[in-house]
Amino acid sequence: MDHVISGVAKFQKEVYPGKKAAFQKLANGQNPEVLFITCSDSRIDPNLVTQTEPGELFICRNAGNIVPPHSNQTGGMTASIEFAVAALGVTHIVVCGHTDCGAMKGALKPEGLASLPHVKEWLGHCRAATEVVKERSGCSELTHDHLEDVTKENVVQQIQHLRTHPAVAAKIANKQVTLHGWVYNIGSGEVLCYNGESGEFEVMDQSHAEAQLTR
Repeated sequence: MDHVISGVAKFQKEVYPGKKAAFQKLANGQNPEVLFITCSDSRIDPNLVTQTEPGELFICRNAGNIVPPHSNQTGGMTASIEFAVAALGVTHIVVCGHTDCGAMKGALKPEGLASLPHVKEWLGHCRAATEVVKERSGCSELTHDHLEDVTKENVVQQIQHLRTHPAVAAKIANKQVTLHGWVYNIGSGEVLCYNGESGEFEVMDQSHAEAQLTR
């Protein structure tokens, strides 16, 4: 914890002064373009990966980058999505999974989560992903070899869940919001993007990123 506290002191002394004007502007409000939904995993830093500054991303994090389907039961993700889209007016939503995801490992073997009942229930939102992978692979039981496939399919399924949220559905209907599915490779720094037309994940490069923005 000591290095965390000393980090605050370093920020106040060395970082803040150089960005004082930007922070003072942010003190009066925010206008992010992107809602970035990703995992709580400590190895993921959305601003570092996207090279963005404070105020550019509205970030929601949870175990497994999960978006529960819309329901009448209010939850933190539901409220945050509604606020980002309907109040802040974000125009892009990214669901970003990652390699070696502990939540996805749990989704592969939910029977091993007996001592973590809340985690087990939460990962129920990933069941469609695991069932799709089972169907495609022809396997009745999934193993660690299926981790990459489940990670990717989970991103696809959470994008589908996003479409059930009224605020998101309304903006999509007017082409005011674009959905993006990513998988970040921790070891290589590579980012894969979901291509809705081909149903495949493709390596992101500059030309691909520009094409994503025009869809």
